[in-house]
Amino acid sequence: MLVTLVPLVFALLHISGVLHLQVLERLDHIIYDARLRAFMPRTQDDRIVIVDIDEKSLEQLGHWPWGRDKLAALTRELFERQQVAVLGFDVLFAEADGSSGLASLERLANGPLRTQLGFKEQLARLAPTLDHDALFAKALHGRSVVLGYYFTSDRDGRTKGVLPDPALPLERLRGLPLSATSWNGYGSNIPVLAQAAPRAGFINSITDDDGVVRSLPLLVEHGGKYYESLALAMFRAFLGQSEVHPGYALAAPDGAYDILQSIEVRQGGRALALPVDDKLTAPIPFRGLGDVTGGSFRYISASDVLEGKLSPLQLQGQLVLVGSTTPGLRDLRATPVGRAYPGVETHANMLSAFLDGKSIVRPDYALGLDAAQLIGTGVLLAMVLPFLTASAAIALSVVVVAALAGINVWFYVAHGLALPLATVIVMAVLAFTLNMVYGYFVESRTKRGLAALFGTYVPPELVDEMVKQPEKYTMQATSRELTVMFCDMRGFTAMSEQMDPVQLQQLLNDVFSRLTRIIRSHQGTIDKYMGDCVMAFWGAPVAIPNHAKLAVRAALEMEREVDRINEVHRARGLPEIGVGIGLNTGVMCVGDMGSDIRRSYTVIGDAVNVGSRLEGLCKHYGARTVANESTRRLVPEIIWQELDKVRVKGRGEAVAIYTPVHPENARAPQHEEEMKTWQHFLDAFRTQDWPRCNQLLSQLMRKAPSKKLYEIYASRAQAVQSGRATWDEATSFDTK
Repeated sequence: MLVTLVPLVFALLHISGVLHLQVLERLDHIIYDARLRAFMPRTQDDRIVIVDIDEKSLEQLGHWPWGRDKLAALTRELFERQQVAVLGFDVLFAEADGSSGLASLERLANGPLRTQLGFKEQLARLAPTLDHDALFAKALHGRSVVLGYYFTSDRDGRTKGVLPDPALPLERLRGLPLSATSWNGYGSNIPVLAQAAPRAGFINSITDDDGVVRSLPLLVEHGGKYYESLALAMFRAFLGQSEVHPGYALAAPDGAYDILQSIEVRQGGRALALPVDDKLTAPIPFRGLGDVTGGSFRYISASDVLEGKLSPLQLQGQLVLVGSTTPGLRDLRATPVGRAYPGVETHANMLSAFLDGKSIVRPDYALGLDAAQLIGTGVLLAMVLPFLTASAAIALSVVVVAALAGINVWFYVAHGLALPLATVIVMAVLAFTLNMVYGYFVESRTKRGLAALFGTYVPPELVDEMVKQPEKYTMQATSRELTVMFCDMRGFTAMSEQMDPVQLQQLLNDVFSRLTRIIRSHQGTIDKYMGDCVMAFWGAPVAIPNHAKLAVRAALEMEREVDRINEVHRARGLPEIGVGIGLNTGVMCVGDMGSDIRRSYTVIGDAVNVGSRLEGLCKHYGARTVANESTRRLVPEIIWQELDKVRVKGRGEAVAIYTPVHPENARAPQHEEEMKTWQHFLDAFRTQDWPRCNQLLSQLMRKAPSKKLYEIYASRAQAVQSGRATWDEATSFDTK
């Protein structure tokens, strides 16, 4: 959980500003741009027209700047013949127009030609037509025209031209400061034009750190006053008499603090709120790809307007922006929808949004919402991921990321809210990744530890099964039904007297290795080696439903393996060995047992003790394997020969004991007959039918004269019949 929460901590540090992660800001820009492009309307707004100072116009009318007489003619054409509603210039007229030569002629009239009265008279008559600035000012005067200008910041705070009146008087701020973008210099229009067209708007945009223009300021601060953008100025000119007011969150703020949510344009009793961020900027709601072929706005070549190629009233009632798409005039910007996007069209997009009353909003609560979704998502993933499988964790992470993206897109499409998404997406992906990586290494370490821990006890195939879900297997003690085996080697004492220690060690290791391989091949767990005895059990740590069957089959295979070992010993002249195997099935405690110094994975309990006692009975009954009733009952497919009912040391209750018959022996006809005779004998013995008992016992001893089991029962029958012993169905053993 803590590992999963690490990305959350870094994400919260990032959005709080303590840790600046530029990659997340860049990714947020990428997501914003992709979302904007995906949901652009891609339709044309016929209310706005762009008169383009394009390459065609420059070829026909000359390089820029043109004489202001041409701009005067352009203005008259648009207002008189086309009757446009508002005309905005995304160009600057910061220098006087000297293209007519009027200034030079006036210097001649006042200098070398001052005595030529005719020259002065002709110049006086021609001056009105040669003063292009005056002609342009006359065309602008009294019309709904918005000039453009720009703000700048430099060390000297240079200023040029005449600024318009501020759009937001300070008395409307209620004494509360605004955190608007502030510039100390500007470049504006010459006085004669500023007086003729007093309404103007700045043409600045905001360039993000990656060099992309995504927003425009609606108001900026200069000299303690607030000025409006070109788009806002044109919108207000279109509305007529309107005022700009700050849109505060609180009607009556408590103290000197309030939140500015919008810029309100008020006209009469109506108010239109234009949402802005804390810098009084608004995202540009791009309609399409931009430029002449973009289809968002109609572009008309300025030369076509000047040459009168448009039919009268074709642009009636429309808002017209004069700008340029020519690269040489350097008004192309990098935007989310194009790397060379006309600057004039950014203002057209903003103006279109004002007219529609729709905009993209970065709300003031975006930071809080981002923190909330980060905490909610991070805590959810931290609480759930560690408990899921890899596939479930992937599914959950995909659902969470998809839900976050879906909700974000819904807010954008339905409400125009541009909410942050990159940080929470990256946090979710990193949380998943770290969880998986940590889980992989921890699980690998757990698997390695599990394999090392159980590898010497458990067969490799069971270890492989365990490492698939290591969390299910621990050393913690539990009680469950298992089958335990004790296998003791007979003849070890004789061998120790005849062999040197090294030979004895090699022999013992070889026998144990061969028997151990059989145990492990039957999915048994090696418990320990005790001198010449090996202890094993079935059913733990991996639960095996047929644990008794596997243990019995392992015991039969071990008997055959001992026979093969003895064949080798006889050939080498070595003593033969024997085995006694005790099997018992019952509930026992299994787990990590021992001291702080040494521990082992083992089984304890009454059922284990009984198994040990049964191994000790092998020699008494002449059987190589002895099992109890519970083991026999769980393996009915094996032929069993009942040996006796016994009371072992530590238990007063008699238990039936059996020995398994090798399948190949059980199929022999003579063996089947012997087993039937034996069962009849036991019935007679337990009912004390001595004549029949003696008769059947004689038959058995003729069939197997060297079988120790029959000798034991012959002795017991004689002792009871002669009175040397009292009758008892079960045999009691007082030693281990």
